Amino acid sequence: MNCSLLNNSVVDRILVVDDVADNSFLLQTFLELEGYQVEVADSGYLALEKIETAPPDLVLLDVMMPGMNGYEVVKHIRENQQLPFIPILLVTGYDSNSLPQVDEFVVNGLIHKPVIFDELLTRVQAILHPDLN
Repeated sequence: MNCSLLNNSVVDRILVVDDVADNSFLLQTFLELEGYQVEVADSGYLALEKIETAPPDLVLLDVMMPGMNGYEVVKHIRENQQLPFIPILLVTGYDSNSLPQVDEFVVNGLIHKPVIFDELLTRVQAILHPDLN
């Protein structure tokens, strides 16, 4: 697990990927207030670059983005044998009926927009620290 040390405690690193700056800013601000180290990428291409350079502990990944959508990003991550297994939580504004089956992709779940922050925090904590739940 890639973690930074801050005041002798482990800080989980989360990469937020969303092409809408306001969405990224809200998630980043909320997660940083909860004590996480957060980086942001505004495209699938930039996300892959950041992940390959320094794999985060968790990726919060928007599904619908121009250029490379979230599913394509997941496919690239999972096909890269150089990367460790990275938990991925998909984030979408679309309803479940218009999305491909999440089971087709190796992800750790799906969160709907508008994001309910208590639900997001519960899911993030369960993914990053399942032993504490």
